[in-house]
Amino acid sequence: QVHLVESGGGLVQAGGSLRLSCAASGFIFSINTMGWYRQAPGKQRELVAIITSGGVTNYADSVKGRFTISRDNAKNTVYLQMNSLKPEDTAVYYCNTGLRMRDYWGQGTQVTVSS
Repeated sequence: QVHLVESGGGLVQAGGSLRLSCAASGFIFSINTMGWYRQAPGKQRELVAIITSGGVTNYADSVKGRFTISRDNAKNTVYLQMNSLKPEDTAVYYCNTGLRMRDYWGQGTQVTVSS
């Protein structure tokens, strides 16, 4: 059974940093592409960053140069380092992976950036 558990969210001032973690289980983590998404109040869920099994990364334009996605296959964990946070980064952040044509999501972790 696939489980994704996010942690590391919280309240931070604009310009600050947070590091999100997503612990994965129930599948072969090392061969799966992993992603971080976010959903702000009243908005659709959007892609923030993805990382392939080979370590290739891609970012939303809004976070390029500020956020870094990484993975530790030994720990079955994917990370999202968020620097220079802005109030518009406030959202619930979700970890995601796809397996057998199905999307799996964690429960989400709240990130709130105060101005």
